[in-house]
Amino acid sequence: MACRKLIRDFGSPEEVFKAALPDLMQTGEIREGVARRIKEKIFAVDPHKEMRRVEQLGAKLISFSDPCYPSLLREIHDPPIILYTRGRPIPSRQPFIAMVGSRNATEYGRRTAQRIALGLTESGIGISSGLARGVDASAHWGCVRGRGFTIAVLGTGVDIRYPSSNGKLFDQVLEHGALISEFPMGTAPEPKNFPIRNRIISGISRGVVVVEATKQSGSLITAALALDQGRDVFAVPGSIDSFKSRGPHFLIKQGAKLVEHAEDILSEMGVLNLEENRTAVPDEMEPKVQLEPDAERIFLCLGPYPIHIDQIIRSTGCSPGKTSGILTRLELMGLAVQLPGMMFIRAEKT
Repeated sequence: MACRKLIRDFGSPEEVFKAALPDLMQTGEIREGVARRIKEKIFAVDPHKEMRRVEQLGAKLISFSDPCYPSLLREIHDPPIILYTRGRPIPSRQPFIAMVGSRNATEYGRRTAQRIALGLTESGIGISSGLARGVDASAHWGCVRGRGFTIAVLGTGVDIRYPSSNGKLFDQVLEHGALISEFPMGTAPEPKNFPIRNRIISGISRGVVVVEATKQSGSLITAALALDQGRDVFAVPGSIDSFKSRGPHFLIKQGAKLVEHAEDILSEMGVLNLEENRTAVPDEMEPKVQLEPDAERIFLCLGPYPIHIDQIIRSTGCSPGKTSGILTRLELMGLAVQLPGMMFIRAEKT
């Protein structure tokens, strides 16, 4: 906050460093010791070495006063003074929606995040998230799949690939969007960094969607930040038996808009008329092909939440051997997916 006021009072970071000590002190925003460090150019990071590292990586620095600085982010209470960026330039006029949720998301959570992100992307909305495992990664992949622009806000330096399991996604974001961070080059993934970066995820976006989260998760911190920043908050409902649904259900009880499809968010943003689009949504309970009676009964047992083969056998009355054979055929037909532990879900429609 003090840095932003100094830049506003003096016009630019360059003018702040040129200012006399008494002028810096007159702002009343900083202590004398800090003012002297500014005047004597005592930095936590060597700026010349840092710039060489930035240039060698092909990254860029965007200051708060730069016209390329995201306009929505500039409006929040404590915007970063400097943003490190890699990838493509962030479109100045494109709206973004943030999608966050559990790192240990269920298959339902991952598929839902990707599907909603894809739907938003196809309507010209960009996706921002934190490049974490689970919901974050699925949201980024949905945007990449739709050839949209995705922003990954890192809790590390932009030169750090974290988590390592998202290495391929890291490269895709570089190609289809931007990696951004307020942390200096080489900053390791320390736990304290991630709550700090959450305000950027929400601040750069018009709204935040929470897919799966516990009530104590960082995703709800992001939702709270979004409310403080005047952003819309959306939540995807889940099973009442899943503890990962408690966060979204809590937000819905507090007034967050319930989201089932991308159209729910687009309607709230004024991009389309919700009722007109709902008529175009196909019945997801109908298979695309004609199935024999036993296969149809087994198919209708499947849904977005995993179900064990023993429960399918009990529900349909089919023998174990026949149930196993039909499930294998449904997999080959692209109608079912087997998960570890003999659990099955309905395949996502493409």
